[in-house]
Amino acid sequence: MDFYGHIIDGVEVPSLDGATMDDVNPYTREPWATIACGGKADADRAVAAARKAFDEGPWPRMGFEERQEILHRLADLMDEHADELAMADTRDMGKPITQALHDVARSAWNVRFFADHARLAMGEAYPMDSGHHAYSRFDPAGVAVAISPWNFPLMLGTWKVAPALAWGNTVVMKPAEDTPVSATIWARLALEAGVPPGVLNVVHGYGPDSAGAALTANPDVDRITFTGESGTGKAISAAAAGNLIPVSLELGGKGANIVFDDADLDNAVYWAVQAIFRNAGQICLSGSRLYLHSGIYDEFLARFQAAAESLKAGDPQDPDTEFPLALASEEHFTKVSGYLDTIAADGGRILTGGVGEGWSVRPTIVVDAPPTARVCREEIFGPVCVVQRFDTEDDAVAAANATRYGLNAMVFTENLNIAHRVAARLRAGTVWVNCFFIRDLRAPFGGVGDSGVGREGGNFSREFFTEPKAVIMQIDES
Repeated sequence: MDFYGHIIDGVEVPSLDGATMDDVNPYTREPWATIACGGKADADRAVAAARKAFDEGPWPRMGFEERQEILHRLADLMDEHADELAMADTRDMGKPITQALHDVARSAWNVRFFADHARLAMGEAYPMDSGHHAYSRFDPAGVAVAISPWNFPLMLGTWKVAPALAWGNTVVMKPAEDTPVSATIWARLALEAGVPPGVLNVVHGYGPDSAGAALTANPDVDRITFTGESGTGKAISAAAAGNLIPVSLELGGKGANIVFDDADLDNAVYWAVQAIFRNAGQICLSGSRLYLHSGIYDEFLARFQAAAESLKAGDPQDPDTEFPLALASEEHFTKVSGYLDTIAADGGRILTGGVGEGWSVRPTIVVDAPPTARVCREEIFGPVCVVQRFDTEDDAVAAANATRYGLNAMVFTENLNIAHRVAARLRAGTVWVNCFFIRDLRAPFGGVGDSGVGREGGNFSREFFTEPKAVIMQIDES
């Protein structure tokens, strides 16, 4: 099997103690690669390399245009190696290859966007009547730790790392232990593109009592950005607080999808399927709670069920596969399938779907479950959609907001007044109207409540990965 090591100070290396871990393909349930398994010593070594590269190296002192050119070369190399990067994510987590290729294209765009945004973003000037001139500038913060999730390994990794690099920071990236390979490949490409040694480091390993915990507790770190489960986010926040390290946390979700009786049903059904069954529901933004107006409940549910049952499931390496036949890991399969065991006891009913072969959960639709049921309250992170009906706008908004999560929501209606009114009332960081999963990288992205702290994207990423500075100058009068 191929070996994928840490990337530290421009060199691919094994763990200091020689520890490794198997990388298991969830579709075959067999190891396909060997990964360096890092601990505290490897994490500390990576932070030290990033610290030295920031304090002494050229990257923070380059002009924006020079960094922009290097990052654009990196994006070009990602396009050239798209098949390799996509296949890595497909083998790592079972993502259909067509979707993985889409993720690579999005990842390359992340790099290009933030490279351009940093160069074009401007500070502000503040005229003063006192004979002084004030202006703002944005200097790189220092060493950033980026901990990325397993559901979109490359795409969400680049979403974090690209703005940090574009603004002149150095980075230690820790990918999820279940999906490590694309991070190593990407770091190799970064070195090929001309990113100096120590600027982008990758450390593999686990979280608690391992590499992840060591990174978040290291006092030489200046920023921590994390996407993942809410409990882990709280642990990271607590560790960072000891060193007053700013954190950006994009955490779990329990997205509400509200369909009014005037909605375009063809469009609403299409996006409802995408919102919960794409990537086998392993998306923090999933529309896992579907609220249907009573006037269209029966028709919509029938069409939604038919569309779910028609999804082509198969080998994730088959370009025609729409739905993967395996969740990302055995551990995750056990978690998701465990929720299905609670439905009947809580008063709900599985309309279609359920556990499949191997580590598979079929597209599952649950009806009749009361709001107190676990499947209605907790993030399942799998292809399980709970359907409920509503009669009034107030009822829909109240039900959608009755959760500790607040990452995203969807609204389907042809009434512009309803769209604006409901979007304003929903407690969520993103509201999609008549669509799903559309992103403008200039816009803020993040959640409220147990869905996270902070916002990323455009100027929001700039403000997180920089230290804003005021400069006040006296102007001599002639």
